[in-house]
Parts: sequence; C-alpha cells; structure tokens
Amino acid sequence: MKKFLIAMLLVFAMTAQADNVMTKTQDGTYIVNTTTLAQDVEGYAGATPLEVHIKKNKIVKVVVLKNQDGPKYNAKVKKQMLPSYEGMNVKKGTVEDVDAVTGATFTSKAMQENIRRAVDYYKKHK
Repeated sequence: MKKFLIAMLLVFAMTAQADNVMTKTQDGTYIVNTTTLAQDVEGYAGATPLEVHIKKNKIVKVVVLKNQDGPKYNAKVKKQMLPSYEGMNVKKGTVEDVDAVTGATFTSKAMQENIRRAVDYYKKHK
C-alpha cells in the first residue's frame, strides 16, 4: 500500500509539473514557459528559459526569464532578434528561424530552440 501511495504521489507531481509548462490567460493568450521544457538547451553560460506568449496561433511576445548568460548578450538578443518573432504564425508547420545576433550567437541559437520547443508544445497541448 505504501509503494502504491508513493507511486501515485509521483504521478501527481509529474502531472502538476507538466501543467506548469503552459497556462492560458482570460484573454485567450497561451503562455509557454520553457524552464523545464528546454532545460537541456544552453546558451553561452547555461540554460536560457523563455516565456512565449501565443494568441490565435500567433506569437505575441517572447519574454526572457532569469538565466546565466550575461546581461549584454540578453540585451542584444532581446532588442535585435526576439521582436522578429512577434506576429509570426505558428499554425503553419515549424517556426521560421530568425537570424542569430552577431556577438551573441550561443544565446541566440539557444533562444531559437526554446521558441521552437514552446511552439511545438503549444500545438500539441492547446
């Protein structure tokens, strides 16, 4: 009986963690958090989690979450690359690649992969 309870708690914990990946706001915007979804994707100095906001199958915005990459790299990517994803339709196949930012290549590539995974998750679970 004790093993059964432990197994049930483990299943419940895994389900609760999976539910934290995507939330839906009252206005219909889905927010996909890549903290656990792409924890193996690393930028220059570690994981680069994001929140990808999607409404009506279009990316509304991408928010950079706390990470170990330097503020200089994050600022470059936030300013030069992430706005290019805004308005991008996610219903048509895969998300287009946006050019990486010179001087922040590792961070750019990691964030591209985070966005790709967020969109894939959204399409499978909305």
